[in-house]
Amino acid sequence: MSQHSNAAPAAGGGGTPDGLIIVDKPAGFTSHDVVAKMRGIARTRRVGHAGTLDPMATGVLVLGVQKATKLLGHLALTEKEYLGTVRLGQTTVTDDAEGEVTSSADASGIPRDAVDAGVAELTGDIMQVPSKVSAIKIDGRRSYARVRGGEEFDIPARPVTVSQFTVHDVREAVAEDGTPVTDLVVSVVCSSGTYVRALARDLGAGLGVGGHLTALRRTRVGPYRLEAARTIDQLQEELTVMPIGEAAVAAFARWDVDERRARLLLNGVRLDMPEYGGRGPVAVFGPEERFLALVEEHRGKAKSLAVFG
Repeated sequence: MSQHSNAAPAAGGGGTPDGLIIVDKPAGFTSHDVVAKMRGIARTRRVGHAGTLDPMATGVLVLGVQKATKLLGHLALTEKEYLGTVRLGQTTVTDDAEGEVTSSADASGIPRDAVDAGVAELTGDIMQVPSKVSAIKIDGRRSYARVRGGEEFDIPARPVTVSQFTVHDVREAVAEDGTPVTDLVVSVVCSSGTYVRALARDLGAGLGVGGHLTALRRTRVGPYRLEAARTIDQLQEELTVMPIGEAAVAAFARWDVDERRARLLLNGVRLDMPEYGGRGPVAVFGPEERFLALVEEHRGKAKSLAVFG
């Protein structure tokens, strides 16, 4: 299956087809900045993103255009993959290089087995306290707004899954303030809602020297990989859209129905549906490869999550 395609313009869609745009986000842009830019490039207001990426981070940001915005909430729940650099020896207010340094400690000569033990502690199903400078809502207000207002507060830990946390390289360095530090080049595969900068913070805390994230690149969101991503400049040259049906097949199990059942489904009838191993949405296709709906199994019947018909 091709990783990217130009689809024919959708009827009445201002010339831009329904589908996904896989962006290679530049550093310094918020996810909202990218959406705003893409609204101009795609000439439509109907653009959204499937899960934010911090301004410092680069890499895969999945955008939905036109009807595909209805897919985004379901795509946001999929697994993510990152490549990053953790600096041991300094903590920052944001848990990454964007924030001011709040403490420093000599992190030279940390034994590799201690690093590996710390990484192992943070692998698997863990409870994680999100970074305070984040978009998490606490009592209805964004956490970062509370930090800026000088409030003291705690964010409750929440369950996340870190399925892989691998150290690829260990480099000794000296920070700008003269502190001997250790930089770890790492890759992380994790569930939605996991903060990689919180992993950096907690790894450093566990080793007694503090830590933060100095670089982060998201290499995958669900089935969508960096190889399929395009920079904003490339997208200005040629708007590359993955057609909505192709995007759905890449991310979800597929169920093909005939014309009669397609009509019933689109009219809200809950059809008997086949068994699909595992949970999660199923993409329903009618004749002629027409993407009809995302459904989930509910007591053996197909319950519609979003209709595209």
